[in-house]
Amino acid sequence: MIKTFLLLLTLSPLLLSYDSTADAEIAKMKAEFEKAKSSQLKEFSNYKEQLNKEYSNYKKELKKYWKNPELSTKKRWVSYSKDNKSRSSVNFEKNNYRVEVIAKNALQARKKLKERISYIASKDTKQVVKTDPLQKKIAHLTPDKTTVTAKVNAKPILAPLLFKEAPTEKSLNRYADKVIKTHTIKKKKAKQENESVYSITVKLPKNSKIKLSQVYQEEVAKNYKEFKLPKELVFAIMQTESDFNPFAKSHIPAFGLMQIVPRSAGRDSYKFLYKKDLEPTASYLYNSSNNIQMGSAYLHILYYRYLKKIKDPQSRLYCTIAAYNTGAGNIAWAFTKTHNMNKAAPKINALSSEEVYNRLLVDLKYDEPKQYLKKVTKRMKVYKIAYKDL
Repeated sequence: MIKTFLLLLTLSPLLLSYDSTADAEIAKMKAEFEKAKSSQLKEFSNYKEQLNKEYSNYKKELKKYWKNPELSTKKRWVSYSKDNKSRSSVNFEKNNYRVEVIAKNALQARKKLKERISYIASKDTKQVVKTDPLQKKIAHLTPDKTTVTAKVNAKPILAPLLFKEAPTEKSLNRYADKVIKTHTIKKKKAKQENESVYSITVKLPKNSKIKLSQVYQEEVAKNYKEFKLPKELVFAIMQTESDFNPFAKSHIPAFGLMQIVPRSAGRDSYKFLYKKDLEPTASYLYNSSNNIQMGSAYLHILYYRYLKKIKDPQSRLYCTIAAYNTGAGNIAWAFTKTHNMNKAAPKINALSSEEVYNRLLVDLKYDEPKQYLKKVTKRMKVYKIAYKDL
């Protein structure tokens, strides 16, 4: 016992020295980690600041010509001409589009209206990025080492709704002439003197949603299989998020068909897919292949990781749908008034899937995810029938 005590006395200075050195090393590593983390967060915010600046500056430019400058939203794709004096707004939710031009007289207006109608009727996503003033600016924002970017791929936008095959110059002229001939051209005062705003609103075909979904059929097929999801879930999420607007942007901001938020779902999905902690840019997410892959990956993460302790597959699916909109923590809150899924899972597992669905509709913290759950589950039934052979 005495020998042990003497040995400890002998080693104590060494042990204290070691502990002191170790603590210093740990403190140094922690400081370096925090510094790196702070630097990374700053760089993440740099891109967002660049993006916000471009939107803000562009809106200022538009105010020179338009009393009410409009930009794209989740369900509307708004695009302007190079001189900013013509614009089109496709409302994917209301299933129509509007073209407006600033002109000095009716003859000039008809010519410009025809040009704008032809533009939105024929351009694919890649062509839009090359010609739309705002999209060109977004595409050329400088990425940094914390972000990942990509070129937008070519996908038709309205052409599948308006033509049986890829439109030619002849068929475009014929279509635009017909629209101008059969629709009322409205006129109102413009911001500039001696000019007016001329506009036409056109209703799109009734079966638009299914036709638009077919544009992305191959990409959905690839990803629902890879990530072990119901195919109808991916289509229903896409419709509910953007109504198949390829240039969808929310105020958050979230981008593209499945409305990916770069800082949260975007980073989670990219890290899951590529083992790198990078934030996708707007251009990366306006590429439909990337967007559908990341949205599908995030659904997989929710279903197979964050909500994995929910045993019943249907109950877990309902929770996954709501979580895509509001986050997994808010699912737990609906059952426990905490954000702890470990506490919520046993309570969820004690209920039937129907009871889980009804509980979510009553006790989710916000009204938006309640309505979201209703819409997605209803639309899944439609896409399950439409794509039964996919």
